[in-house]
Amino acid sequence: MKIMIVDDHADMRRTLHNYVALSIKEPLEIFDYESGEQALENYKVHMPDFVLMDIELKTMSGFVVTEEILKKNPQAKVVIITSYDTPGFRSKAKRIGAIGFIAKDNLSKIQPFLNSQTNN
Repeated sequence: MKIMIVDDHADMRRTLHNYVALSIKEPLEIFDYESGEQALENYKVHMPDFVLMDIELKTMSGFVVTEEILKKNPQAKVVIITSYDTPGFRSKAKRIGAIGFIAKDNLSKIQPFLNSQTNN
């Protein structure tokens, strides 16, 4: 399984990396990027099974990055991971095509998404 993590905070990327690594029992490749630009440059190179996307990145919104990824690959599985758990952001994530929306204070909600992939 391939996972792309996009978050501008190194500690959060590390936390997500560790959480995913401990959650998956099959071979795993994790690619993490601090910017939307890096994620877009590398998406087609790695073709990850999942993208864990922060909303608030330094130079471009995670929503914009998600939209661009989905233009490149409409089957992409992007899960928004954010500190901003608001109804408006949840609605926007769904509207642009993210398959999930998870608050950073409740990372255990990532598990069902990862399990859905391993059971396919």
